[in-house]
This record gives sequence, structure tokens and C-alpha cells, in this order.
Amino acid sequence: MTASDAVRGRDAPVVAPIRESANRQNLLLLTQLRWIAALGQVATILAVRFAIGIDLPLAPMAVVIATLLLVNAASVRSVRGGRPVSNGELFLQLLLDVAALTIQLSLSGGADNPFVILFLLQVILGAVLLEAWSAWTLVAITGTAFLGLMHDRIALAASPDLYAKGILPFHVQGTFIGFLLAAGLLVFFVDKINRNLRLRDRRLGDLARQAAEEEHIVRMGLLASGAAHELGTPLATLAVILNDWRHLPTFRDDPVTAQEMEDMQAQLDRCKSIVTGILLSAGEARGEHIVSTSASHFVDELVAEWRAFRSPRRLDYLNLFRPDERILSDPALKQVIASLFDNAFEASPNWMRVTVRREEERLVLDVEDAGPGFSETMLAEFGKPYRSSKNRAGSGLGLFLVVNVVRKLGGTVEAGNRPDGGARVTLALPLDRLRAEDPDGRR
Repeated sequence: MTASDAVRGRDAPVVAPIRESANRQNLLLLTQLRWIAALGQVATILAVRFAIGIDLPLAPMAVVIATLLLVNAASVRSVRGGRPVSNGELFLQLLLDVAALTIQLSLSGGADNPFVILFLLQVILGAVLLEAWSAWTLVAITGTAFLGLMHDRIALAASPDLYAKGILPFHVQGTFIGFLLAAGLLVFFVDKINRNLRLRDRRLGDLARQAAEEEHIVRMGLLASGAAHELGTPLATLAVILNDWRHLPTFRDDPVTAQEMEDMQAQLDRCKSIVTGILLSAGEARGEHIVSTSASHFVDELVAEWRAFRSPRRLDYLNLFRPDERILSDPALKQVIASLFDNAFEASPNWMRVTVRREEERLVLDVEDAGPGFSETMLAEFGKPYRSSKNRAGSGLGLFLVVNVVRKLGGTVEAGNRPDGGARVTLALPLDRLRAEDPDGRR
């Protein structure tokens, strides 16, 4: 399955909200245009009536403007409430503007009114915002409205001394003003609409990339789970043989050999624990191992276990998580955080620091080391698979898995360099995704 297949198939429910979000932004732009259009209509009507001396039916024209303003206010309130916006709603909104413009033109000279050029503005906005069928429908409707204005209009009575004042004919002036309005509004709003469309395309591109990364993770998970099953039998065999050796007098009576046997047993137990963790993360017997705990205890226990296995020369641990919070202890999450510790330890075996704190409704974990830090290339490609400064096969998967698992939990992972040298990785997780549920099912 390709990334685009994933976007069209499995992630289709996610694509629809992205498209609706772009429609929502475009509808907000249309409402802004309508505010400007209403103000422009008021200014134009007043100028034509009182400055130029053309008699206009002010009452019905004011009703049209008031209706537009009321509909606009309702649209803004509805869209900002987070309601999804479809292509059909955008089409109806543009039809409303066409209807209002048609009425205003019919009350002020019909097709002879130079502002009839504003029909073109509606058509171009429809071509940018709407699906093909609705854009062509809008063309047909505006064309029909134009034809209607050529035969059904209210004639205007101009002041008899209008042309005696030495000014340009009204029709030429109006045509020029209408051209400037249409051109200016088109450039301004089409630019904003294109920004919304580019943002939507960028989000869709991110979705396709995430789908490809998740497919990669699934393949690795299947391989890891299969390897864990295969390793179970030889590890169990080694455990039995090692236990038999420890009871042989030849090994038992030699203190050096006995100590080495203890070390081997500890490493073997660690291998079995890692294999068990892989199987748990794959979902086997998972319900028995996710237990309720507190955030502070979860991190305290994790740091203690990791310190016992890795034995760093110096690990400064600071727990500032206050107030404490009940969460679920998940082995997969433990592995993710432990991999951050492993990376810091490999880069700086002599010193590392771990700090956990609470920032509002987030658990924030800082892991710092005194190693060489991240290069600019590494920071730019942070979290991508096989991007690592370690020159060995398979390196770079640890941070890739960390970033993707944390992202699935709604959190973030940020990387940077410390001012006095070394690297810092900050992991932030939303507490509402980690909280334990009460017995009645509430969090």
C-alpha cells in the first residue's frame, strides 16, 4: 500500500476534516468580503444620491444591505463555532451574494449600471472555491441574471446639470471604479484563498508522510514480534543450561566464575524482559500489564529500572511533577522513554540529566547529555528513520519510533542543543491521554 492509498483509504476520515477546515477559512474570507461590500454599497449609494444627484430607491436598497449584514453575522458566528463547511454551503453563500447584487443593480439601472462588472468577481471566486459543477452552475446563474437585468430594471433620473459641471460621464466613472474594486478585491482575496489551499495541501502531504511512516512502523512491529517469538525458545534453553552450570562444583567453588555466572544470568534476564516487552507492545497479554499508577511514580520507577540495567556513571534525576496525577502505566510508553535514555547514555556515558515536570495539563520530560549534540542536518531531519550520527546499520530507528508513538498519544518531541554543550530532547504528553479511569468509567 502506498502513502496515497493510505490517505484515500484508511485515513479518508482525516482528509475530510482537513478539506472542511479549508472551506471554513474560505467562508470566513467570504464574510470579510461581504462586510467590505456592504460598506462599499452604502458609500456608493450615498455618493450617487447626494453628490451626483441621481435619484435611487433608498428604502429597498437598504433592506438588501441589512439582510446581507444579518446573514453575514449569523455565518461568522456559526463558522467560528467549529461547524464543518461543505462545498454546497459555499455555493449557497455565493448565490446569496449574486442575488443581492442582482437586486441592487435592478434597482439602480440594471445592465446599464457600470457596477455590473462585479458579477465577474463572483464567478472568479466560485471558480477558485467551488467544485466544477457548482462553479459552472454559478456561471449560468450569473449569466441569466445579467440577461434579466438587460430587460427588467428601474430607470434612473439624473440631475439635468450633471454633464454641465465639466466632470466625466457617470457611466465611464462608474465603470472605472467598478474595475478597480473588482481587480483589487480579486487580487487580495484570491491570494488569501490560495494560502488556505496551500495550507490544506501541506496538511494532506503531512498526512501522506505519516501514513508512510506508520506503514513502516507496522512492518517493523511485525518483524520484532516474530523475532521475539523465535528468541523465546533459545533464551529459555540458555536459562536452563546456565542454571545447571551454576550448581556444578567446578563453577560454584570459583568466586570469579561464580560472579561471571551471576552477570550472565542478569543479562539473560534482561534479554527475556526485552522480549516480553516487545510482545506486550505488540498487544499480547496487554490488558494484564497496563496498571494504574501516578505520573511521579511512573517516571521514578522507569528511571530506577533503567539505572539498574545501564549503570550510568552519573545520572542527575529531578522530579518536579506537582501536583501528582493518576495515569496508566503502559510498557510501550516505558520503552519509548527508555530509548531516549539509551540515546543520551550512548552519546554521553559520563553524565546525563533527566527532569520531569508538569506544565498545565502536560507531562514534560527533559533528557540532557554532555555529548557532541545534534548537527544542523540532524535537527532538520529529527524523527525521520535511519537519520543518525552513529555509523552502524539500523541506527536512527529509536528516535523515529519515539516521535511516532508520542505523536499517536497527542504529544510532541523537540530536540535541541544545550548552551554549554550536549543535546536536549524534550518529550511532552497530554495528561488526558494518560489518565486512568475510575471504576465507573470516568477519567
